[in-house]
Amino acid sequence: MPSTALARFLRRELDSDPPRASSLIVTVWGDAIAPSRDAVWLSSLFRLLSPFDVNERAVRTGIYRLARSGWFEAQAVGRRSRYRLTSSGVEGFEQAFHRVYDPPFVRWDGRWQGVIVGMDTIGPAARKRVREELSWAGFARFGPAIFLRPARRDGSVERIAESLHIAQSVTAFAAHDNGQGSIATLRSRTMEAWALASLAADYQRFIARFGGVAASASSLDADAEQAFVLRMLLMHAYRRVRLRDPQLPRDILPADWPAARAYMLARKLHRATRSGAAAFADAIFVENDEPVHRKARASPRFVDRV
Repeated sequence: MPSTALARFLRRELDSDPPRASSLIVTVWGDAIAPSRDAVWLSSLFRLLSPFDVNERAVRTGIYRLARSGWFEAQAVGRRSRYRLTSSGVEGFEQAFHRVYDPPFVRWDGRWQGVIVGMDTIGPAARKRVREELSWAGFARFGPAIFLRPARRDGSVERIAESLHIAQSVTAFAAHDNGQGSIATLRSRTMEAWALASLAADYQRFIARFGGVAASASSLDADAEQAFVLRMLLMHAYRRVRLRDPQLPRDILPADWPAARAYMLARKLHRATRSGAAAFADAIFVENDEPVHRKARASPRFVDRV
C-alpha cells in the first residue's frame, strides 16, 4: 500500500521543483537503466517518467535534444524506437558515476597541479570548452589563463587537451604552496577560488530537503512506484550538487564542510529504496518486452566509508 505521508512529500517536491525532462532522463538512465542494460524502448522511457508528470511529448523532445548533443543514438525497429548511449555518452556516464558515487574526499599529498592555456592561440569556442572541462576536472581559475587544483593522477589534463585538439597550447606544471608572511597561500584562497560558499549552501538545502525522509528511512512505508520516484528525485537533486563539487581534499576544506553529511544521507535513502525502485523499473521492462542484457560490470553504488 502506498504511504500517504510519503505521497504528500513527493507531491510537494514535484510541484515545487518539477524536473526538466532531459535532465530527468539522464538521472533515470544513470540510476535505473545503465547499471543493467544497454538500451531501452522509447515506450519504456515514457512509463519510467510518467510518475513525474512528464508527458510523452516532453520525453520525445528531451531524448531528441540529448541525442543531438551526442549522448544517445536511436535505432528504429519497425514502428518502435530504441535508444542507447553513444560511445562518448558511455564515457561521460562513467565519469559522472565516479563523481556522484565515490566518497566525497580524495587523498592528497600536499602538492598542487597547474595548467597554463595559451588563450590567444585558440578560438573562442575552444576557450569556452577548455574552461568548462578544467572546471569539471576540479581546477579553479587563478588568472586569465592559469588554472590550479590539488594534484591528482587521473590524466584529465592530457585527455582534455587531446579531445579539444589544443595540446600545443597547454602547459602543465607542478606547484607547492609557498605563501609566507603577508603573502596569501593557495590554501587560503580555496573558498573564493572554487566558490565554496555557494556550493555549501546547495549541500545544506539538499540535506534540509531530504533529511526528514532519511531520518525515517528504516521504517519507510513506500510502494514500488513511490520508492522509485523518491530514489530518482533524491539522485536528481544530489547529482546536481555533487557534479558541481570540485572534490577537494579534506585538508583544505572548512571543518564543517557538509559534503560528507549529504553523501551519507543520499547513501541511506538510496539503499532504503533499492528493492522497491528496482521492482517498479523491472515491471516496466517486462511490460515493454525489454530484452535483458545484464552487464558484467558492477552497478555504481555508494561506499560505506567517507
